[in-house]
Amino acid sequence: MFLPVNKQDLQSRSIPSLDIILISGEAYVDHPSFGIAIIGRFLEKYGYKVGIISQPDINSDSDFIALGKPNLFFGISSGNMDSMVNHYTAQKKLRSSDAYSPDGKVGLRPNRAVIKYTQKIKTLFKDIPIILGGIEASLRRIPHYDFWSDNLRNSILFDSKADAIVYGMGERAILEIANLISAGKTIKEIIDVPGTVVPVKKPDKEGMILPEYTKQISKETFHKFNVLFDKNFQNKIIYQKCLGRFLKHNIPSKSLSTEEMDAIYSLPFERKPHPKYNKQKIPAFEQIRLSVTSHRGCFGGCSFCTIGYHQGKTIQSRSINSIRKELESITNEDYFHGTITDVGGPSANMYGLFCKLGISDTCNRQSCLFPTICPHLETSLAKNKELLKKLSAIDKIKHLFVSSGIRFDIALLDDKYIKTITKNHISGLLKLAPEHSVTHILKLMNKPNFSLYEDFEKKYFKFSKMYDKKQFIVPYIIVGHPGETLEDTLELAIKLKQKNIKLTQIQEFTPTPMTLSTCMYYSGLNFFTGEKIHIPKGREIHLMKALIQWYKPENKKYIMEALKMIHKVGMASKILPYNKDKNPKLNKKKNISHKKRR
Repeated sequence: MFLPVNKQDLQSRSIPSLDIILISGEAYVDHPSFGIAIIGRFLEKYGYKVGIISQPDINSDSDFIALGKPNLFFGISSGNMDSMVNHYTAQKKLRSSDAYSPDGKVGLRPNRAVIKYTQKIKTLFKDIPIILGGIEASLRRIPHYDFWSDNLRNSILFDSKADAIVYGMGERAILEIANLISAGKTIKEIIDVPGTVVPVKKPDKEGMILPEYTKQISKETFHKFNVLFDKNFQNKIIYQKCLGRFLKHNIPSKSLSTEEMDAIYSLPFERKPHPKYNKQKIPAFEQIRLSVTSHRGCFGGCSFCTIGYHQGKTIQSRSINSIRKELESITNEDYFHGTITDVGGPSANMYGLFCKLGISDTCNRQSCLFPTICPHLETSLAKNKELLKKLSAIDKIKHLFVSSGIRFDIALLDDKYIKTITKNHISGLLKLAPEHSVTHILKLMNKPNFSLYEDFEKKYFKFSKMYDKKQFIVPYIIVGHPGETLEDTLELAIKLKQKNIKLTQIQEFTPTPMTLSTCMYYSGLNFFTGEKIHIPKGREIHLMKALIQWYKPENKKYIMEALKMIHKVGMASKILPYNKDKNPKLNKKKNISHKKRR
């Protein structure tokens, strides 16, 4: 049974009123890959009556009052994506589809959805607390640079006038808030819950105070408070004065144990979109319905990535038995035809890894893998191999693939793991993320040296040949990252051409709230050293993309433009594709002379 979505549901279940109403910017899919479904089912498990309002129309009151007034609070989220990232490309152009809406329809959630929904609820239910959650609120919880307005914005807590933010994955914090309000506490009294951000009148004596955020804040000060926040937020309460009001950032919630993870993924999800969508498909569900999440978190700490600030560094792995049970339930679905498309997490081969000292929740090292793998990180892939072996043995499963991407630096520690995935768990394309080839750019990204990618590449193709499999690698490349110049892009492009890698898709760096790379983009300063760095923008980005897609004839004029700008025209032969001479006679002579040289 789905969670209630209208008054008819309440009447049929004899529910006089709901305790908590969750509002989401995406379609209601009752599946553990969708955050609002997890939070709803989790609260339901602990006895709370929870309803869901999905993609309400902000131009009307009817959707917002459909479930009445909750006894405890409203929980508001934009969904699995920040609404601005969901709506716009890196060129700030509107996207043509929304994977989290029925039939991919655009326009069903507003820009800055969290703020718009909160404002609406404030006008309709003035006395009910509002708790923000999900990735949009989580990554805008402190003052941040907003790429789409090209400006700094205050914490979304103050911009929206909500009562609190639950940041991160949220289960522990939202349950504690529900319990406290249910026990008679007012929302203004609830200021110490880990994993929350709340407004306060003044800082306590304990805690760290960041430089004040004002409308006149300098880029140097913005850089400074982001560095201080990054070094301290995991183990210190942080305060910051924001346009006259104080924000209190509590330490993160404790990571979930394996038993707690298992309990969440065993909740009674319907595992499909709500029937109100009839035959309309939710593209995001279509993409994940044959996959399972094995773990949360990432030790990588890449500068451009938000996972560390949202899911945390600690790897929170489910038990093999829990994952096996979920897969068995998928094999009974009518859409299952023998193939599981993915078993993984942010990086599939981090399953089962852990900090030997048990301090990954509080350690302020930005990456456990860069510049070298931390000696306290357990990197054995034995549990990962066991997982794949046991899952592959499930009846009805013919193919079990790993398609969420792997960390090649970890994989290189175990040739048997590379053999295993090469032989049994690749659908033909393996996703890897070298991101770049130039060392100083990789250093800014907190990414390993490109030589490690090449080492993995050699082994992968060697094993593919051994098992007589025609398999490929899809390398993810970012262009336009802070610090990158056209000279750097040219070096990368030459490397790609030497390997005959013809990328059809390129990720253009998009400054998303709260990442280290976004701080660099706005401030123009190296996050780690404070030194000034080059920030590519505009036409330069276009030329970078042309260099990366060196094989396209239509890019020749842009490549030449780029080479002229950096005084490297003599390098044209190393980057442009070889073109045969248009004179057939000359070609014939060249061929003959080539034969003679043989």
